[in-house]
Amino acid sequence: MPRVVPPQELDQLVTLISYAPQGTDIDALSHKLEGTVARRTLQRRLAQLVEQERIRMQGEGRAVRYHVGAPPGTSTGLAVRIPEPPQGTMPIYVRTSAEGEEVRAYVSQPRQLRRPVGYQLEFLEQYHPNHTAYLPQNLREQLHSIGRPPEDQALAGTFARDIFSRLLIDLSWASSQLEGNTYSRLDTERLIQYGQAAKGKNALETQMILNHKQAIEYLVLNPKNARVDSGTVLTLHALLADDLMADPTAIGRVRRRAVGIGGSVYLPIAVPQRLEELFGIVVSMAADIKDPFEQAFFLMVHLPYLQPFEDVNKRVSRLAANIPFIRHNLCPLSFIDVPPQAYVEAMIGVYELNRIELLRDVFVWAYERSCQQYVAVQRTLVQPNIFRLSNRQALGEVIAAIVRQDKAATKRTIKSMMPASLPVADHERFVELVLTEFKSLHEGNCVRFGIRPLGLAAWQRHRLRSK
Repeated sequence: MPRVVPPQELDQLVTLISYAPQGTDIDALSHKLEGTVARRTLQRRLAQLVEQERIRMQGEGRAVRYHVGAPPGTSTGLAVRIPEPPQGTMPIYVRTSAEGEEVRAYVSQPRQLRRPVGYQLEFLEQYHPNHTAYLPQNLREQLHSIGRPPEDQALAGTFARDIFSRLLIDLSWASSQLEGNTYSRLDTERLIQYGQAAKGKNALETQMILNHKQAIEYLVLNPKNARVDSGTVLTLHALLADDLMADPTAIGRVRRRAVGIGGSVYLPIAVPQRLEELFGIVVSMAADIKDPFEQAFFLMVHLPYLQPFEDVNKRVSRLAANIPFIRHNLCPLSFIDVPPQAYVEAMIGVYELNRIELLRDVFVWAYERSCQQYVAVQRTLVQPNIFRLSNRQALGEVIAAIVRQDKAATKRTIKSMMPASLPVADHERFVELVLTEFKSLHEGNCVRFGIRPLGLAAWQRHRLRSK
């Protein structure tokens, strides 16, 4: 079964091609990659990039050359090394700070020009929960202001549950797309809602989407599961990695062997005992962080940097980053429309430089984008009438009795049929509720009260005659 191509490997090809303004051929690319990619594999990846319109191909046969950027004679207004996306697609990058641009400039270099590095314990040791801050105070205040729900809701996870159906699709799709998954959002919606796998997609892509669905449901449908602790992180890995790893015993546990990261010169820790120890420290430090945004960002930085699992580390970090938002009833982070290149380069900046500025730019941009989506959606939701909800059975019985007994819907009639269990303080409110329901009662909705349309029509005729 073919594996999903990591987005950073495709991004690396685009970068290499961008350094040849006159274009380059497959032999030159193979040489730059130092033979690490088989020729047939390289051909398939180039064809995929051409199909995605990230690069263009000129010539035929041995004369084929690959280019980045617009065809000669056109102007895009963009740097040559970044192709303009097709009209109507996501932006090619996020808004970046000067520090973020420095990180980007370094990681955009070909892999062979970057210095190999290992895990730097100092990066973790320099962080002190609630004293160190990756996100400045003014930025955290800004994020709090845009992430707060429109209404004051005390229960954890209320915001996420209000928009659950949409979040389930958006987060499953966007997080999978950052891993190179080619499902469209519409394909994802059909899979999640109707169980219809998209045609032409391999089983790994379908499984990746379904695993996201299961992990999101685990956190959102029962907010008690949304805890920052080792058990929760391991559970998220088990859900997200289900049926996607060659070694089933590696699912849901800290890895026991060395791993590498495609497209990066970073070499994660290989000693299992040390890895297990640091995993506990990272999660414990995250749990101590009080501010939900700082806590979320810390998880996005240090879980992938540690690489505690054989695979699926970044997916775990993106789901774990939503735990603080669920616990504090803030707008969730869906990663919707995040450009894969920006996210990948930001993570490489953490891996190879221990610099968080570009990832911070991505995080802030992504959260603002999520809020634009979900705060607007949440404001349009009609909040349920709690009084009606708690008295719906009595409401239905009274309305049905009035129609079947052919009585007039008056205050006196309603009071005579009111259940004895209803508190006296609620009598007037219940009467108004019944009268309001009668105003909107018609043949199309009367069945919800157990009334037949013909019976309602007969009652309405009698009421007209009695006036």
